[in-house]
Amino acid sequence: MRRDEQVSATREALLAAAERLFAERGVHAVGNRQISEVAGHGNNAAVSYHFGTKADLIRAIARRHAEQIERIREHMMADIADSTDLRDWASCLVRPFTEHLETLGSPTWYARFAAQVMADPAFSALMVDEALTAAPILRLFRDGLARSLPGLPAEIHHERVTMARHLVVQMCVERERALAEHAPAFRTTWDATANGLIDAIVVMWRVPVLDAP
Repeated sequence: MRRDEQVSATREALLAAAERLFAERGVHAVGNRQISEVAGHGNNAAVSYHFGTKADLIRAIARRHAEQIERIREHMMADIADSTDLRDWASCLVRPFTEHLETLGSPTWYARFAAQVMADPAFSALMVDEALTAAPILRLFRDGLARSLPGLPAEIHHERVTMARHLVVQMCVERERALAEHAPAFRTTWDATANGLIDAIVVMWRVPVLDAP
């Protein structure tokens, strides 16, 4: 049992170190040696031993958070059921992310990690893959959102959801960085940050389509 606990503690330390370094410096600027040093592990091969490739490590970090985020989203969706209120579905997009970040305390690095990974086409696919592990929840979310936006062309619908996801991540990056640096933030709480995002996203989703592709 002690051996299992040691392995688990080592993995957690490596994941936390990698998440922080990737968030602060970028995915391509960080090597296994740096991760091991920050994790307090003397063996430079520890990352490869426990996770394999960098892609596997990124996937493990994403999975570590995605499971908790999707659990929050599942509870929210159970409450709104068959709602056609667009704000309900915008909340289901935003609040699982902001609430999860709030539970992590401060400082956090996950928003900045997500932004760094999403900026890389190869690695962003890993984030999508992890999200798809919650496929039944995502399918219900898409169906509910579609009910709230009747008549919106499918390609515009997809484009605006993608815009909204990027907006959520980038505004959470702004707040996460401000908290880490003890600098002023746009909003005083994560809840207020979520409210601002939901307001903006609802307006964006409702804008008439003037120039369809």
